[in-house]
Amino acid sequence: MVDQNTPLSSVSDFTAWEPVLRLILGDDAERRAGRSARVAGRIFQSGWSMSYRGSMTPTARTAVQNIQAALARGGVQEAAFSAEARPDGRTTLGLVWPSPAVEPVYAYAGLGVLLLADGALPAPWLHHPVPAPGAVPAPSADPELLERTLRERLPDALGATEEEIAAAEARLGVTLPDELKVLCRVAGGNWENDFETARLVDKAVGCEPFGVEHLFSLDAASRCLGWDLGATMAICTRPDAAVQDLAGSPGWIGFGTNGGDIFAVDLTPGPRGRVGQIILASHEETLGAEPVADSLTDFVLGRVQEERPDRREDELPVVARVGTGHLETVQAAAHPALEVLTLDPCDGAPFHLAPVAGLPRLRTLTAMPGTLADPLDVAGLTALEFLELGAQDWRVLLDAGAVPRTLKAAAVAAQHQDYLSAVALANEILALWDRPQIVQTLLEGDLGPAA
Repeated sequence: MVDQNTPLSSVSDFTAWEPVLRLILGDDAERRAGRSARVAGRIFQSGWSMSYRGSMTPTARTAVQNIQAALARGGVQEAAFSAEARPDGRTTLGLVWPSPAVEPVYAYAGLGVLLLADGALPAPWLHHPVPAPGAVPAPSADPELLERTLRERLPDALGATEEEIAAAEARLGVTLPDELKVLCRVAGGNWENDFETARLVDKAVGCEPFGVEHLFSLDAASRCLGWDLGATMAICTRPDAAVQDLAGSPGWIGFGTNGGDIFAVDLTPGPRGRVGQIILASHEETLGAEPVADSLTDFVLGRVQEERPDRREDELPVVARVGTGHLETVQAAAHPALEVLTLDPCDGAPFHLAPVAGLPRLRTLTAMPGTLADPLDVAGLTALEFLELGAQDWRVLLDAGAVPRTLKAAAVAAQHQDYLSAVALANEILALWDRPQIVQTLLEGDLGPAA
């Protein structure tokens, strides 16, 4: 049975998915106990995300590869699936197709994040650098020493011309500091097809420098990991920080790499930083960067910070978690600076939101199913941009016409990997913002009685 237009008819056949379902069901303990079994997962063009024990059977592997091939032929990145298998074998399989209004969450249990506004980013990625009027270059910044050192190490190097450097400045919209201009003049050429020279340049500089045409501003959007995690993070620059706690800045000029992370000259330092200091933006992090050296001269001469401070984790009062193992009450989280509140299950009574009603900066609420005493309390959170609730709580808000109109993104916490009901609910939410609906294909089949 197909309840909406099918993007890929070639995989909209229950038999194509039957080996996959049998793999995930495993020993069928739920059905043997007389209960329906629910399974879910995702198959991508080049991989899959499914929970099963043991190795994949040849039959299941072939089925997955056939589905992957069909996705590739149709230009579809992935298909999420959710199935309910009853004890007698009757099975309902739902295929959820990619939507421009859904940001995928690559885990078993998540339908994805509903994007209610085109191009909207989580608040931390909208922060701009704050001027540090007292910041100046480090005393160790010495363009002449830097140039002598590089030319001694690279006597035959061909760098960038003054015209190429000026073109880079015009493209980036910044005036490059003198040290970076030196690096470009000496080692800013194109070594892509000269591996031996490139190796010598890497050793001389201390990293793999980019050609002048590849210098770039490390901006916030390029590091955004999406709403699923991004909405739960916050920006907190300490008064003693050398680097501003940002996702990116037009003043972070990426000039090289260690093979994964980006080295940048920092023209917008933190309260205790230096203009032109060298920072490292890790590919494993999406906020902040680590100070590496006070100047490019120090960096090339090997005068780097051996021990780099870990980025401080988000903490009270800006980010709070309430529930077992965390704060005991919502009252304990209430603070004018609170931005992100997460409610986890606990042994006691569900939580009321009255203590945090009206807080001016509270933009994210994640409330796991069963943690809210009254979902209508959400109406008191006047600055919400992201809201994640269980299906029953969303149902209360929708029926009461109380879904906050300030939202930019939302998520339905699907219990037991239940995409089948979550899709219908998600489409109701999307309709409030006139967003594209999620397409779901429903198939009926029979896996036979539990073994």
